[in-house]
Amino acid sequence: MSVPGGIGSLMVFTGNANPALAAAIARELGTTLSAATVSAFRDGETQVLIHDDLRGHDVFAIQPTSPPVNHNLVELLIMLDAVRRSGAARRTAVVPYYGYARQERRVTPQEPISARLVADLLTVAGADQIVTMDLSAGAIEGFFDLPVEHLQAAPVLAQAFAGASADDVAIVAPDIGAVKRAETFQRLVAPGAPVVVVFKERPAPDRVAVSEMVGEVRGRHAILVDDIISTGGTLLAAAETVLEHGARSVSAAATHGVFAPGALEALEASPLERIVVTDTIPVEPRGRLEVVSVASVFARAIERIHGVGAAERQAALAS
Repeated sequence: MSVPGGIGSLMVFTGNANPALAAAIARELGTTLSAATVSAFRDGETQVLIHDDLRGHDVFAIQPTSPPVNHNLVELLIMLDAVRRSGAARRTAVVPYYGYARQERRVTPQEPISARLVADLLTVAGADQIVTMDLSAGAIEGFFDLPVEHLQAAPVLAQAFAGASADDVAIVAPDIGAVKRAETFQRLVAPGAPVVVVFKERPAPDRVAVSEMVGEVRGRHAILVDDIISTGGTLLAAAETVLEHGARSVSAAATHGVFAPGALEALEASPLERIVVTDTIPVEPRGRLEVVSVASVFARAIERIHGVGAAERQAALAS
């Protein structure tokens, strides 16, 4: 895909974190993944070999920094460096899941701000801009001196609950940080339905306790909306709370299915009737777990970025 006289053709690369999503994005774009080998030496060091000529082209490197986070992050950094040294005109890091996003601030003076460090690493490695989805903290966008395209999965997740009635459902934020996401989801799924907020506290790491709930769920089907499912503790505590307050049923929708060890088993043994996540992180549907694809969302964003870049390059050449 290219624009005559503008920036070179669009090229899409992937690492090993989520090649299925990268291939789906390429299909949505009407192209194929460009040729590269991302492997490891016998001592575990990452090796990236680019097999195509990238000089003058518009390159998108797709790699979520999902578990194993450090390995996938280093793969992405080395991919970007390889693309930069290969002469690409522009390099966009497409990071569907941004690892370390929950470490965006210090709780004690001795802690790092790891999300900022990752932003710096991506910049130094050669990224000209970032495309990501549903950051757990919007402040992370400010860690970059580069353009950041921050996409939302809500429209895709909402399709999984099409047909819901405002008279029959309640949209639930399982903690205060999920309120805006729940409000967006409500406008897409069931405008006019109540938005309920569960307030939580953490008496210990990986333990969640509910302190209060604001809003009415009695007699309604509750849909919990969050950005990440990791241990599942937040969702489980919220699910129990809404049922105790008279909800008829409870389901969950989340963008990123991290699923720490034991989380899926705990969720499948819970009262949750449906658990809907996207494919930003590779996970297979099973039991109550449903997976919806955000490939089209990323493809449309890449088309917009490539088109803008081509137009700017064309204007520069004409001046």
